[in-house]
Amino acid sequence: MGPTAGSCKELHDLLESRGVSVWFSEKDVGLGVPLLRAIDKAWRTQESGIVLVTPALLRRLPAEGIADKELSALLARERLVPIMHQTTYDALREVSPLLASRSGLSTAEAPMADVATKLAELVAIQ
Repeated sequence: MGPTAGSCKELHDLLESRGVSVWFSEKDVGLGVPLLRAIDKAWRTQESGIVLVTPALLRRLPAEGIADKELSALLARERLVPIMHQTTYDALREVSPLLASRSGLSTAEAPMADVATKLAELVAIQ
């Protein structure tokens, strides 16, 4: 598991330990299932979305592959929270001004556990 996958799993586990129901492609998309279709179906039942913005994601988005398509689908949602992890809003703004325009959190300003607590509070308010 690479650093990005490990960070996503860490955030997933922290959220679930705080009672948040999390749809996570790594565990919720079966083998052979089209990823974008699975995301589309999952979004029908989810009220909020999280994008863990990492240097790896910023490198993948300009290629207009699956990460770009996934982000386009997510940006159509009203509540999408970017989480900066090992990167900055300035770096994100260069790649995706729309995502950078959303208010979010940063693991440079608070540990991942605190980020998860804030996200759990947000979900509880909804």
